[in-house]
Amino acid sequence: MENPVIIFGAGALGRLALEIFVANEIVVYGFLDDDASLHGQEFDNVPVLGATDDEKYLKLIGKKCEAFVATDDMALRRSLTGFLIEGRKIMPCNALHPTASIAASAIIANGTLFGPKAVVSAGANVGNHCMLHAGALVDYEATLGDLVQVRAGAIIGNGATIGAEAFIGQGAIIVPGIKIGRGARVGAGSVVVQDVPDKQTVFGNPAVKV
Repeated sequence: MENPVIIFGAGALGRLALEIFVANEIVVYGFLDDDASLHGQEFDNVPVLGATDDEKYLKLIGKKCEAFVATDDMALRRSLTGFLIEGRKIMPCNALHPTASIAASAIIANGTLFGPKAVVSAGANVGNHCMLHAGALVDYEATLGDLVQVRAGAIIGNGATIGAEAFIGQGAIIVPGIKIGRGARVGAGSVVVQDVPDKQTVFGNPAVKV
């Protein structure tokens, strides 16, 4: 990717995205954020330009400028990505940290953040708009649906399937072949040894329903 980027979200995740783009020598025009108290501020010399619906800046996004959505608020992330795709006909770009490792045979979609030392192994499949935080591992032939969040140090075992909009907490382990349902949540440090239904929350070692 060579085009400059506008980042949606000026919080901590937005600043991580900024770090990633700068490390890849990609120009960041600025942030858009709906928190008016941030407007006019700068982070690492990059300004918060305005709100996420400010047409003056939205019109910059297109063939010569990319967009990246940097929020871990699931509802907001879903809303902003939907707005860009359906309303602006723009697919958000990926943010790939230079220390992340993506296997040549892995399939990655669009709009995903790959944090420092995140790993996606051979034959794995990562959907749209996911978040793989620092040190997260998606092992070989595992599958992540759209809008999945995998927090720092979590391990998705080989052949596991993670449903869309699921949340995998920091340091959690999903053992090989397990299926995590859509919108399910796995607590930090949990070890998941059996399938988790849609929208269920589990925690512990072994993980059980909360």
